[in-house]
Amino acid sequence: MRPSRIPALAAALTVALVLGACSSGTNAGSGSDSNTLTLASVDQGSIEEVVKAFEAANPGVKVRYTTSGADQYQQQIRTQLASGTAPDVMTVWPGNGNPGATFVLAKPGYLMDLSDQPWASKLPAGLKSVAQYQGKTYNAVFGLNGIGAVYNEQALAQAGLKAPGTWTELLAFCKAAAGKGSPAFALGIQDNWVNQLALYALAATVVFGAERDFDTKLQSGATSFAQSPWTTAMAKYQEMDKTGCFQKNPLGTSYEASQDLAATGKTLGIIQGNWVVALLKGKNPSGTFTLKALPATDTPAEFMMPAAAGAGYGVNAKAKNKDLALKFVNFVMSPEGMKVFNAKQGSLPSLADSGSAVDPAFTELTTYLKDNRTVPFMDQLWPNAKVQQAMLSGLQEIFSGQSTPDKVLAAMDADYKAGA
Repeated sequence: MRPSRIPALAAALTVALVLGACSSGTNAGSGSDSNTLTLASVDQGSIEEVVKAFEAANPGVKVRYTTSGADQYQQQIRTQLASGTAPDVMTVWPGNGNPGATFVLAKPGYLMDLSDQPWASKLPAGLKSVAQYQGKTYNAVFGLNGIGAVYNEQALAQAGLKAPGTWTELLAFCKAAAGKGSPAFALGIQDNWVNQLALYALAATVVFGAERDFDTKLQSGATSFAQSPWTTAMAKYQEMDKTGCFQKNPLGTSYEASQDLAATGKTLGIIQGNWVVALLKGKNPSGTFTLKALPATDTPAEFMMPAAAGAGYGVNAKAKNKDLALKFVNFVMSPEGMKVFNAKQGSLPSLADSGSAVDPAFTELTTYLKDNRTVPFMDQLWPNAKVQQAMLSGLQEIFSGQSTPDKVLAAMDADYKAGA
């Protein structure tokens, strides 16, 4: 988020160090009594409803929380945990791809072992691998997310265009959209985590479509980023930019601003995770938005979509209110809590018995999941967070003309080989 920092992607901030705007009257201050829980999250637009439902189910309990963007959170969380100022509950990404990920936070003992909680044994095998560290569960993963092209159906109709079905059609679509004054996709890479999404959407097909075992080969040293179809994925991302697929000045556009562009039809869509659909609907309640695979070749049968566990919630190993923290994560993983979270966030439930209804906007993603045409968010299985950081900063430098794909992939290879 987000692929591990994706959003989703969503992560937690401490109350003691207010990193973002509070979004509820119960947010301010820090609680220390047995009926007050401190929580930090970047699940903006969805955590608010979950907190309300949790408080309603637990009369007398108050949740004091903050929300913030993923970049800001990941710069702060390790410091907060090390200094003892982190909240009781915090969002944690699956796997190993960023500073707020499961492996990264569990290894030094920052997270509480949740293996004995009632939902832990029910997680599908694919989720356990990224919610666990050394066989113990640390992450309450409540949803599944996918990445693709999200189209504003009303904007498409007004432009007289339809969603492209091949790579050639995609480039023609971008040119036609630009000619009509409404660029194809909003791109808000002022928030650098956004930069990975289009690349992952392309790499799913051009890298993993031909080699489903690419990660295994990468781990064994049989291949590398710089000597693989990752070069093709990078080239296609650049070609999209040069063709005019994005609005002017993506580097000066924030994630929030990119949502506004797509929601209001100033662009015809946005390349994002399924979580953005709920945010777009919040900005344009009468709009209809649909998530589709981003075409990366001219053979649709080859298409793959990135799909994996979204960010979940972990409990601070030094939580001041451990009992209430456990009650909260168990609520998140209960049918009641998961139904609220998935419906509001637009994610797919991680547990089969959740009772959550799937938004029709995600019909294609659901089909890809059923047909086994998905690959994990790439960074979740990388050996350290530096690989993703090299990619994200490198992509921003490519867009600003300060670097090249060859240099970025070489830097990713160097950090990958450094290991955990």
